Amino acid sequence: MLKIFYPRIFVSSVTDIQLEMLRGLGIKGVLFDLDNTIVSRDSSQFPPEVYDYLNKLRAQGFKLGIISNNGRRRVTSIAGLLGIPSVYRAVKPWAGPFRRALKMLGTSARETALVGDQIFTDILGGNLAGLHTILVVPMDGKDFWGSRLITRPLEKLVLARLSKYTEIIHEK
Repeated sequence: MLKIFYPRIFVSSVTDIQLEMLRGLGIKGVLFDLDNTIVSRDSSQFPPEVYDYLNKLRAQGFKLGIISNNGRRRVTSIAGLLGIPSVYRAVKPWAGPFRRALKMLGTSARETALVGDQIFTDILGGNLAGLHTILVVPMDGKDFWGSRLITRPLEKLVLARLSKYTEIIHEK
């Protein structure tokens, strides 16, 4: 069934995720993918508006974390800029790293949102783990070669049917 690939919500950017909506869903923790979700793949700095948004989330009481397939050095250095915990080399979409991330935040699956830019790693993994999944349009910049050649073309097939199962906010 294709539904396992559909996010609950689709937004243009993480900054389009409304705090009131998260509260309305009972969300207490938010896990973010790293590359092309909150930082460009070719950057080690947050865009200012994303950095401000993440700090606003935290100031409003949300627990934040990063879950990434990327290596320890990159993930922990970027997570360290905000002082938030992280799971690196996550091997998404497998469920184990998501369970580890939930323990790290101290939240249950139903209280946690997963925000990512890839359907076959982030959204699939978050759905398999029972999280509220939010798909974002990938940030500008380089994509991993495997994503560019294989997964992004396949994602277009899923995206074509997205509106039936997903709330679309600020679609580009």
